[in-house]
Parts: sequence; structure tokens; C-alpha cells
Amino acid sequence: LPTGFPEALCPREDGEEEEEEEEEEEEDRRRNQRAVTFTLGNEMLGLGPGPESEFQTPDAEVYMHFLRSHCCYDAVPTSCKLVVFDISLEIKKAFVALVANGVRAAPLWDSKKQSFVGMLTITDFINILHRYYRSPLVQIYEVEEHKIETWREVYLQGSFKPLVYISPSNSLFDAVYSLIKHKIHRLPVIEPISGNVLHILTHKRILKFLHIFGSTIPKPRFLKKTVQELCVGTFRDVAVVPETAPIYAALEIFVDRRVSALPVINDAG
Repeated sequence: LPTGFPEALCPREDGEEEEEEEEEEEEDRRRNQRAVTFTLGNEMLGLGPGPESEFQTPDAEVYMHFLRSHCCYDAVPTSCKLVVFDISLEIKKAFVALVANGVRAAPLWDSKKQSFVGMLTITDFINILHRYYRSPLVQIYEVEEHKIETWREVYLQGSFKPLVYISPSNSLFDAVYSLIKHKIHRLPVIEPISGNVLHILTHKRILKFLHIFGSTIPKPRFLKKTVQELCVGTFRDVAVVPETAPIYAALEIFVDRRVSALPVINDAG
């Protein structure tokens, strides 16, 4: 957890991240080549009495049972990159480290409390640029020298919340529930005895795990329906940005609309 850690980092070559993901997926397949048996009964699935709907039939609950049958450790890659920052590190160095390692988030360590206190993500970088780009009081180059703890004090304004994390022995269902309940996109997996961070679970990682081993489980009927029929996604009032808009305008939309992606459109829409 050294301050000054980013100077020792080497830039990633183009395509390195994609190659690592392919190797990671192949390693997962080798590590978990085992049959998965499912008994789909109402009692096991926790289905109560009442009329059945599209998502209440046993075959629709197969993914829930699958997630409950696997712990978070099962979804941790055999090899992966993990960056940890001390909150005394300068913001600029922290984001250089994120980019150099091709990661989008890092757990934050407080040396005084001897514990993890939060996460630094690309969203923080967007919020920093949005907050100070046109600020008459603080120049943007001054912000680069701020420490992570300074930004947290300014942004959170004293409303510090405990870090949401999960144990490797908890089920993937618990992980999904935590992501949804706390409206977060990243969930650190922390080993309770040593206190070490093993991995940062994301929606993407859980979906990839489900995809890798999806051939071993029955397919629910709703998978034959279209994305629109299942209302998966945004179909109204989609946030977009014109191709001629300045970057700051895109940052404003990211912050105001709280979205993680923006379609770029031309004059024809």
C-alpha cells in the first residue's frame, strides 16, 4: 500500500486486457470442469403458494439456485490484477495507476484506522473533473495535487459510510443482492481472517461466470423472449451526446443522468 506506487507501473500494451480476459476465462473453465446437478422443487427454490407467472415457475428460478449453489470465491479468477491505494496518495498518481493497470476501481486503505474505508473509481474521476473544471476557486492543476482523503472529505462532506464488502464464502446470490440493495457496481471480496482483498466482483464478472458454466444448467423459457419483451434496458428518454459536443458536456450528462455509457449521435440522430 505504498504512497508513490504508481511510479513503478508500466503502461499496458494494446490488446493486453483482452488477452488477459481470454486467459482468465480459459483458466476458469479448467478450474471448474465439474458437473452441476440441480433439483428444481418449490421447497428448495423457496417458492410459495400462489398463481405462477413468467418469473415464478421453477425453470425461471434456475439462475437463482445456481447463484446460491456457488460462493463468491468460485467467481474469483485464478490470476487477476488488483490495485490498492492508501488514502494519503495523490489523486493524479492514483488515476495514473488505474489507467496503467487497466482497472476501473481500487479499494482504499486508511493507515490510521488500519482498515479499508472505500473505493476509488473512474466515476470519481468524472466527478472531480465536473466539479472543478469551471470552479472559480480551485484550479484544476491544484486538484491533481490533492490527496484521496481530501477529495473524500469534500465530496462526501462528512457522510462517510462503511465500505460494503462480502466474504469469499458468501454465495453469489448474496453478492448480487448486495450490488442491487446498495446500488453499487463493485463489491470487494475480503477474506475475513487476513483482511486481504481477493477480488472486486462486478455485474460483468458474475455474468461471465454464469456464461462460462451456463451450458451445465437448464435454460429458462424466458431466454427465448426478446430484450424489449423482458424490458431489459432503457427504451425511453435515453441519454445521448451529440458528436460535436465538448467533452465537458458529456461529463455533465454522466453526472446529472447517473449513467455509465452514452451513445454518440450525429445530426441525423
